[in-house]
Amino acid sequence: MDHKVAQLLEMGATAAQARAALKQYKDVMAAAERIFDGSFDHVRDDDGDIAMSPARDVPEPRKSGMITPEADDDDVEDNDDEDEYDSDDVEDFADYDSDYESKADVGQGMSKADPYAGVFFSKDRREEVIEVEEEPETAFVSEEKEEVKLMTQGQWMKGCPEGGEQSFLFTLYNELSESECRCPNGCDYSVQRQKRDFFPLFSEFSTYTKHLSKIVQRTCLKCSKKFCYACGEPVGSSKYSDQHDCLFHCPNLQGVILGVGLAMLESKFTEDLEQSASDKTRKRRQVQISTPQPLEVDVEEDDDFYPPISQTKKMKLGIGYAGDAREDTSGQLEALAAQRAKDEKLSKLLSDIRVFLPSIHRAGGGKPSDFLVHPTALAHLRRRFNFVSSQLLRNDSLTDMSDRSVLYFELLNWLETISCHEALASMMAMPIMVVTSVKSINSRKSSTSHIRERTIVYEGSSGPRELLEAIVIQAQAALKGLEPIKIEEEETVEMSEEQKRITNDDKGKGKDVNKAVAEENEKLLGFCTRILATARAIDRSLRDLKGDAFVDRLHTSLPKIPGSASAGEDRQVVDAGDTEESAQKAYIEWANRVRFEYCDLTVSSSDTNDDVPNYKFYYNNEARMLASSDIPKRSLAIAKELAVLTTNLPVAWNSSVFLRVDETRVDIIKALITGPEGTPYYNGCYLFDVFLGPSYNHAPPSVKYMTTNGGKFRFNPNLYQDGKVCLSLLGTWSGPGWIAGKSTLLQVSNLISVYRTPAETCL
Repeated sequence: MDHKVAQLLEMGATAAQARAALKQYKDVMAAAERIFDGSFDHVRDDDGDIAMSPARDVPEPRKSGMITPEADDDDVEDNDDEDEYDSDDVEDFADYDSDYESKADVGQGMSKADPYAGVFFSKDRREEVIEVEEEPETAFVSEEKEEVKLMTQGQWMKGCPEGGEQSFLFTLYNELSESECRCPNGCDYSVQRQKRDFFPLFSEFSTYTKHLSKIVQRTCLKCSKKFCYACGEPVGSSKYSDQHDCLFHCPNLQGVILGVGLAMLESKFTEDLEQSASDKTRKRRQVQISTPQPLEVDVEEDDDFYPPISQTKKMKLGIGYAGDAREDTSGQLEALAAQRAKDEKLSKLLSDIRVFLPSIHRAGGGKPSDFLVHPTALAHLRRRFNFVSSQLLRNDSLTDMSDRSVLYFELLNWLETISCHEALASMMAMPIMVVTSVKSINSRKSSTSHIRERTIVYEGSSGPRELLEAIVIQAQAALKGLEPIKIEEEETVEMSEEQKRITNDDKGKGKDVNKAVAEENEKLLGFCTRILATARAIDRSLRDLKGDAFVDRLHTSLPKIPGSASAGEDRQVVDAGDTEESAQKAYIEWANRVRFEYCDLTVSSSDTNDDVPNYKFYYNNEARMLASSDIPKRSLAIAKELAVLTTNLPVAWNSSVFLRVDETRVDIIKALITGPEGTPYYNGCYLFDVFLGPSYNHAPPSVKYMTTNGGKFRFNPNLYQDGKVCLSLLGTWSGPGWIAGKSTLLQVSNLISVYRTPAETCL
């Protein structure tokens, strides 16, 4: 009894609650479940006595057994053996949604209950978790002849709220770190498990799995029969074809391998993030100036945009006026190589861990642990893997993702594997819980020991499938930009001998350049295609496993880019509410939906014999001249730009940027900017025509200011009444100009240089 009370005390219960719960429930886990769901909140501990309020009905714990993903409820059988799989000790292994079922719907009957309440819970959900940080122990692992740190219980249970998840984690950790493993053949032989057996933190995941493969199969010294050191069940006499096959024997192994592996992944990923942030903080943009006698100038410590510089007079760094600065891009190749090396290591770690993900579709057929998914595996996936995946999927640059394709391809493999298993598939729709605040807990216990407690608040955010959809939108935009312009077939004319000779002499010129551009196009094309294929595969798997209603509901929450076909349907009155706060919220939601759209910018022409369309566009003639051109380098640049613009245009109550792109000619763009608060342009709407010419992005785009009332008004020294836009970025003013291959349309469409510095530029 005292041992069970001690277990409940370690899980966070009071002594009085522990004793009261154990009087009604003999099993520790059943008692813990009832304590953590609030059934014993009325119990008070006064001088060691139990003060009970009037008895109230306490529901019996739910009984359920483990089922395979392919089994029906009628096929579930309870296991009467007194082990970790006892039906009285555990919840349903196969249904991960149960931790999030809406308790309010239980008594309302099946007709009113939301069948997906446990999956599509609100992003407003908050969870407070008390996490414990302990000084890790070290131990010498004789099998690997290495001194390593051991995973603490606080690390193992990181991020999991009280309830089912925490109970499963606590039970497995204690079982594999300090309990006895008895021979299942009844010969009274047992082996004492130790923390160093299952929880050593090696520097390499492969070392960890190699270590486990050496110790997991034990031979009884009395009956000479083999048994599993993790679950205590018999092991077949057949030999494994691979040294790691023994690691798929039971859910216990699956749970601990994924838990330790994902902890390694999270640690490595966080370390890379911190290192990148540290490098960014130390780095300052180097600016070179042509001045002979320097004079030191103080710069604020936290200024990440300009570094300390030397000069003899005040620098001219404004975009809209003459400036003497130019950017030093040295070290870029080294930085890219360093990032590539990090991505390759992270991808390798992800690939090694993915082998142990539950998958009934693996080569050679599913393993036992593929069908009996341990709840701890699900808990770690939800907390640790979701953290890594959400960080990567929030990347707003398709170009950066394509350059880091070795890592993102592996991430897509993970998402596909998770969506193909019935016990894991719901994770694709669940909001991801992210840390929003951390508060240390000061207690006498923590001040006199190496244990530190913290209260961490988690809040819901976009789920994996929703985050992936934002990348899908970028990929679709990039593919639209890569689409070649249809060229009309010309009549073939037989060439003269002189023309053939000149043609042969020209062969090979520019071949290397075209080949490089073609390879880069193919790389981006392949990456975008893979993203779309992954999204389709996930939806197909979810539809097969969860049904059409589940997928349809999921799709209603996904972001969308409106097009001309749906423009009429999407136009509706926006309810601004009764307060300014509600109006701002409604505006932001609306603006985020419509900030980027494809539309038809063509206009009818009186010339019926003209096959080339006309556009309601200042640069109509230039656009018509390129109607039959296909410039691969330009197409690649436009594809990258569109991918970024779809999800990165700034939207705010005070000022926003909206783009409309012709659905058949993505080089024809109209931009609308609302003037920012605090300027003479506040609440004004300013229209620009943007054309990506034949040399884009080697040369800047052409931009014309259209809000002039027919050439009558000039709002700013840099915006002429004839529509000329004076910006050094566009090459229409002296100063730092367009950098071929590096400057972006976002700088113009965003109009960062246009509307954020009103003293120097237009808005």
